[in-house]
Amino acid sequence: MSADSIVAMMKALSDPTRLRIYSFLRETCCGIGIEDREGVLDASGPTVGQVCCNVLGMDKIPSSLSFHLKELRNAGLVRMEKRGKNVLCSVDRDAQAKLAAYFSAHEICCAREEKRDELLREL
Repeated sequence: MSADSIVAMMKALSDPTRLRIYSFLRETCCGIGIEDREGVLDASGPTVGQVCCNVLGMDKIPSSLSFHLKELRNAGLVRMEKRGKNVLCSVDRDAQAKLAAYFSAHEICCAREEKRDELLREL
């Protein structure tokens, strides 16, 4: 993963509202999905309206929510898909895994440094 994409993700998540939106979407296990029931496709997963209600506590979707979702989408963190008159939102699981791997790699590096420092103190 390139440094530019990591920076874009971190920049997008540095805003408290965007972090709350991302956390809400990450906690919804179903993501974007379609359920086939009696020949009718029903959308499942949080809509933009549900994100608004759960994160912002508002019934009407403010323009700022669209801006925040666009920033998260442009950073590659969130996917949005139009289903009928609804727009469904989900976390991009690949991007989440890459971001987690980025931080995990740095934890391993720090653990090696701590081990090296322990060995040096013993000498």
